[in-house]
Amino acid sequence: MVSRVLIANRGEIALRIIRACREMGIETVVVYSEADRGMPYLRLADQAICIGPAKASQSYNCIPRIISAAEISGADAIHPGYGFLAENAEFAQICQDCGITFIGPNPQAMALLGNKVRARELAIEAKVPVIPGSEGVVKDENEAIKVANAIGYPVMLKAVAGGGGRGMRIAHNDIGLRAAFGTAQVEAKAAFGDGSLYLERCILEPRHVEVQVLADHYGNAIHLYERDCSIQRRHQKLIEESPCPILDEKRRQELAQAALRLIRQAGYTNAGTVEFLLDKDKAFYFIEVNARIQVEHPVTEMVTSQDLIKWQLKIASSLPLDLTQRQIKHSGVAIECRINAEDPSANYAPCPGKIETFIPPGGPGVRVDTHLYQGATITTYYDSMIAKVIVHQASRAEAIATMKRALQEFLIEPIKTTIPACLAVLSHNLYVRNKIDTGFLERRL
Repeated sequence: MVSRVLIANRGEIALRIIRACREMGIETVVVYSEADRGMPYLRLADQAICIGPAKASQSYNCIPRIISAAEISGADAIHPGYGFLAENAEFAQICQDCGITFIGPNPQAMALLGNKVRARELAIEAKVPVIPGSEGVVKDENEAIKVANAIGYPVMLKAVAGGGGRGMRIAHNDIGLRAAFGTAQVEAKAAFGDGSLYLERCILEPRHVEVQVLADHYGNAIHLYERDCSIQRRHQKLIEESPCPILDEKRRQELAQAALRLIRQAGYTNAGTVEFLLDKDKAFYFIEVNARIQVEHPVTEMVTSQDLIKWQLKIASSLPLDLTQRQIKHSGVAIECRINAEDPSANYAPCPGKIETFIPPGGPGVRVDTHLYQGATITTYYDSMIAKVIVHQASRAEAIATMKRALQEFLIEPIKTTIPACLAVLSHNLYVRNKIDTGFLERRL
């Protein structure tokens, strides 16, 4: 086993990793920026090291400072969490070169799957369905228009190196595609340092479904079923649930096996998520692999009773998966709501400030993942997510009722949060009846 893990992240996910390490007898080192100085979770680690100013480029995204902190503290492994450097293949390679275990996939698999065009080619090789689109990068708007006319509108421009909705644009005709191309290219360049784009047919009113996988260094790979992440705004997820309520067992197994074929084809190790779109006929198409732990991993933990962070640590320590697919059981329904410091009534504008009242919910079937407390200050430097509420019940109807009750209990004042938006979704008759897609929130609310 690794013996001392440096956590190259902050907030809720840093606390989550500290807790898993403590239960496994692994020492932890947590890094922090000046903006996070004094956060209570820092005291739970064996060591805390300040790595720079609030700006992420000078702290959480600064590779030399993180590597230096690992070497100074004697950490033999680094867990990147999610966001920041979690899917940075260069960082994973530097860790490897420095003799530090990177708790995630190997750099080669990460680089391979991080390139959306290469990942698409890999999916085709693994006989995983992909959305009709360009064979590779489209070099200019004229080539994009040629491809679009061949596969049919509407189409979606996507950043080759991207994710999270940045560098993505929908076009319904040639004029719209010309207008979108330059904007998407500039946005992709600014976000990822690479303005390359590819093009796919746009699946109308799809559902976003992802499969959680684990793979070790000995060729063993298993899935932990799927999560439905269709409730999102601007390609950012807001509510996730498991299982996907519209899948029958046959289609569920087809989806899971497709994910495993791709993971094996890529030589992937550790925890990962294979993401798909489902069309109105429940046909599925591969879109990308998230080569890290996901924000919504607690949903899977609740329905499978498996600790994904602990599995990451075991696999990174070169231990085999002593868990067979038959041993993975799916029980009940889990739902997660992301609580962001944003004001839904003001187009989700960020709401930084001091939290004067913070009373999280509890009771049967409720889990709250957060690092915040009464008196904490929300800054403008980092992601706006401040908590996750996860519920687990025997049925979807019970899970929805428990989540509504939990959100109504959750007091966070005076800042505005996404709790009202989550409650509006959970109370909407179309959500209750499973009549949703990725455009539901923006179209209906």
